[in-house]
Amino acid sequence: MPDYAHEIHLGRLKGKIICGVDEVGRGPLAGPVVAAAVILPQDFPNELSAKIRDSKKMSEAAREKIYEPLTRHCRFAIAECDVAEIDRLNILGATMLAMQHAVAELNTPLDAALIDGNRAPKLDCPAVTLVKGDDKSFSIAAASIIAKVHRDRLMKTLAKDFPFYGWEHNAGYGTAEHIAALTQHGITQHHRLSFAPVSAARTKST
Repeated sequence: MPDYAHEIHLGRLKGKIICGVDEVGRGPLAGPVVAAAVILPQDFPNELSAKIRDSKKMSEAAREKIYEPLTRHCRFAIAECDVAEIDRLNILGATMLAMQHAVAELNTPLDAALIDGNRAPKLDCPAVTLVKGDDKSFSIAAASIIAKVHRDRLMKTLAKDFPFYGWEHNAGYGTAEHIAALTQHGITQHHRLSFAPVSAARTKST
């Protein structure tokens, strides 16, 4: 269960400005990687923070329900790295860049950033990594929800123009349905060419 322990350790109760940062979309075969940076203010409603969880442990309906009140009560920013950047930088490099941009787009001087995982992007403030941080920190968990909802909505929109791949429910991950569609229909401009299943499908089609 997430809480404010790590934010408090970094000075939240003394007025320090702490943001949480998380990403979604490292594993899919298609679509961007998305990062969110979130600052939960001192007056963030306790009843709302009590509903925040690691986004992976919430249903889609629960994430959608909390998204509007969460974004209304916090300062947040979202950044994407598209498939061209993923293929150029590799997925880790693109993830770090998306996190960096999300923090920058907060346009707020920060005392520290809590980063989910064991690697941190280069930031203008101290960065503290926290493995499984979306299960430990309210700020990171909030970022995970915002990033997940944003990316899922994006993939649903893309699915309308590319209906064969099941993105509206698999979010671009390599499900059996998605792999089969790659074989039958080929790749799109939203596929990550550097990912093996996409590369294999591309080779077969040429």
